[in-house]
Formats: sequence, C-alpha cells, structure tokens
Amino acid sequence: MADSTPFLTRSDHSLESLLPPSLDETIERCIGNFNWVQLLQAVLVSFSWFFDGQQTFISVFTDAEPSWHCTNATAGSPCNSISDICKLHKDTWSWDLPAHTSIISEWGLECASSLVKGLPASSFFAGCLISGLLLATLADSSLGRKNMLFFSCLMMSLGALLTVLSPNVWVYSVLRFVNGFGRGTIGTSAIVLSTELVGKRWRGQVGVLGFFCFTFGFLSLPAIAYINEGSSWRTLYLWTSVPAIFYCIIVRFFVHESPRWLFIRGRKEEAVSTLKSMSTAGDGVATMSFSNVNLEQQGTMNADLFSAIKDLVEKPWAFRRLTVVMLTGLGMGTVYYGMPLGLGNLNFNLYLSVTFNALSELPASLVTFFLIKKLGRKSSIIGFTILSGICSILCVVTEKVSGNLQMALELISFFSACTAFDVVLLYTLELFPTCVRNSALSMVRQALVLGGVFSPVLVAAGRTNGLWSFGVFGVAIGLCGLPVLRLPETKGRTLSDTMDEEEKKDKITAAILT
Repeated sequence: MADSTPFLTRSDHSLESLLPPSLDETIERCIGNFNWVQLLQAVLVSFSWFFDGQQTFISVFTDAEPSWHCTNATAGSPCNSISDICKLHKDTWSWDLPAHTSIISEWGLECASSLVKGLPASSFFAGCLISGLLLATLADSSLGRKNMLFFSCLMMSLGALLTVLSPNVWVYSVLRFVNGFGRGTIGTSAIVLSTELVGKRWRGQVGVLGFFCFTFGFLSLPAIAYINEGSSWRTLYLWTSVPAIFYCIIVRFFVHESPRWLFIRGRKEEAVSTLKSMSTAGDGVATMSFSNVNLEQQGTMNADLFSAIKDLVEKPWAFRRLTVVMLTGLGMGTVYYGMPLGLGNLNFNLYLSVTFNALSELPASLVTFFLIKKLGRKSSIIGFTILSGICSILCVVTEKVSGNLQMALELISFFSACTAFDVVLLYTLELFPTCVRNSALSMVRQALVLGGVFSPVLVAAGRTNGLWSFGVFGVAIGLCGLPVLRLPETKGRTLSDTMDEEEKKDKITAAILT
C-alpha cells in the first residue's frame, strides 16, 4: 500500500516532474521570496495562539486549590498542617489569601468531589471538542479560514469576558464551555491560514510561529497571576479577554483570506487580488498565468457543510491517515493538557512550576523551528513520544525520592510532548490536500482535546495516587506515536490541493518505487 512506504527524495522529484505545476508551486512563483508583507500576515494570524494559550491554561490559577492555615494552633487543637480540612470546624482554620482569589475558596468547594472541582476545566475541553466536530468544515466550505478565525476568537473572548459574572460553579462551568466552544477552531484556522499564505520553503517556519505565540500566552499567565496575587480570580479573565477582543477587530480588517482556499472555491479574481496585495515589485503576479495550474475542480467547491469529512471518510488512504494521526493526537492530549493541570500535585511552588512548564515550550518550538527542514516527521514523533512516556512514568517512581528530580522529569516529559505535538500538527498539514486540510487538522486537534477532557479527572484522582495521573499519561503518550509507522514521510513534499491530486501522487509514487 502506498501509505506504508516512505517517500524518497529521488522519487519526489520524479513524481513532481510528471505532474502539471501545482497551485502551491504557482503561488510560490507569484509571491517570490518571503517578504515583509507575508511576515506581517503570518505574525498577525499566528498571534491568535497567544490568547488561545491563555484561555487553555487559565484554570491552573483560577481553579487552584488554595493553601490554608490553622487559626488556633494550640496544644491539643485538632487543627494542624496534616489535618483533613473537611473534618475541621470552620472557626479553626482560614485561607492564606482572600477567598475570592480562587473559585474553590470563594464558592466553598474545598470538600466537593473531584468531579465537581474538575467540572469547569472538563467543560472547557468538552466545548473545544464539540466545536471542532461541528464547526471544523466551515473553514473548508462556506466561511473560509479568515472568517472562521475571526468568529472563533470573538466567541472565545466574549465567553471569557462573561465568565467574570459567574455567581456559582454551575454557571461558571457553562460559560467555560462557551469559552471552549469558541476556542476549539482557533489554532486550526490560524495554522492553516498562515501556512497557506506562503510556499513550501517557509511553510515549516511560519507554522511554528503559532507555537511560539501559544508559549508566550501560557508564559504570560504566571506573570499576570503574580501581579494580581490576592485579587479576585475574575481579574485574570478581564486581563486576558479584553485584549483578545481588540485583536479580533485587527483580524477582521487587516488579515487576508487564503488565496489557495479562494482558488479552490472558484473565486479566482479575489485570489489574484490577494496575491497582488502580498507581492512586492518585480514578483510578476499581474502577468502570471493560472490557466495550466493542476487544480481539478471537485465536489468540495460547492459542497455541503460536512462534505470535507465525507471525503476524508470515503477515500481509504485519507481515512487511514486520519485515523492514525487522531490516535496519535489522543495520547498526546492527555499529557499536553494534563501535565500543566497536574502541577498542583507536585511538591513545588505553583508559580515556578507553571513558569518552567511554559518556558519548556520555547525550546520545543525552537527545535521545531530550526530543525523542521532536517527532521523526518515520523522518526521525530516516535522518538519524542517514547521519551515523554518514559519520563512521565519515572515521575511516579521518584515521587518520594526528590521533589526537584520529579520536577525535572516532568519538564523533560512535557518538553518532549510539546515538540511531538508541534511536529504532528505540521505533519498533518502535509498529509492532506487544501480542500480538506482544515477539517483534517481540526479532527486531529479534537483528538488532542479529547485527551484533555479526561485529564482533569485523572489529575484529581492522581492527588492520592500518582499512577492515575502521571502513570496513565506516560503509557498513553509512550504508545501513541507507534501507529505513524504506517504513514508516508512528507518531508520536502509540495502541498496537494485536491483529493484527486494527492491520490495521483500516491499512485505515481507507488509505481516509481515498485
């Protein structure tokens, strides 16, 4: 089968010489070298990941279990540092900080079940999951990449702003669901749009820009939380939602739509106009001919809402690829979203542990940014997932040995998971053609989020036994990378634009290699 055979560099050149110029190649010739207009567009689009990162991990602080102290720690007092807070009278203990600093202390959830405490975070990830399943194809069909990014970011921002009005944990959980529903398609739309604005030479680097922005968004949280220490948890939502609303306005008026998507939808004049606005003098867009572009018009152009998903399911090669990368994403999601939520279980300062985890995403993004041209996608995914799994399991083994060692192993595991996560997203971009790329990437991200849905429950259970959190995380991510052995290597390939084009490449490659 073609999918089980890696593409060879020699075969790629032979394959592409047998096909008419693709839209990817034509656009690259139109725009020319990577210029400042493309850079500005890529940065504007990728910055949505900054707010994505903030809303994804904001519950680490807003939903934290606050520290407390005894108010009458005299000899014979039932209150001491190892007492069960739920068995003490309210007059014998007090929170270290004002009650409004966390939803746990403000709403008296200290003795609630782990399901109730984890409900807001699980609701957020459930919203992300449902949003991805319901809205993913809109970016490939009617709305397009830019409008999908705008509406998703606006919904996420307004949901976060309304969260400050929550009177109890139930309303709070509903608004977190709305917040997650808006967030669900932001990363997908952003990475697809930014990479479709450039040719293959800079695609990997541009795709990684979003990962950097996500990291800085995550990293901004401990800084904002520290500045507002002692203030209401609602303040964090104000600090993160208001700037995001202003960002949505910028996206609406200054970001271009993907010329590739415009061509696929038959809007050739708009596509050419977009290319002209991004080109520099001498790029020759005005005189470039698109008449011989290898772009078979297919049902996707005038498709219904779920036609992209239908195409992915009906084509055996596409369904096989989608299934494998979704299984891989599911295992990664448990670690990528679960570990930051479980930092409160470690015997380490919460502000420092969150900062270290956020910082560990930076080298992960740097590794991907500088080595993406050299790294084989399959070998990178397998190597980093196995390393992450081993270190996560070792976190359980070293729990009573050393807090610092446990923290170091957790950082290595999280760094490896972040790097594998970055590579998987770029790999998915290259596996699927333009007409279904956004939908395929969104399905992979929803698999990641599905792992995140279960993470809060695992983290809560792991407070009494680390095997239920870091042990499960390690097994899940350690095994999830192995299925990619059945997929083709995509390093150095040009992007396909239609299902037929990708299928022809598979057939020609199979013929050449046999």
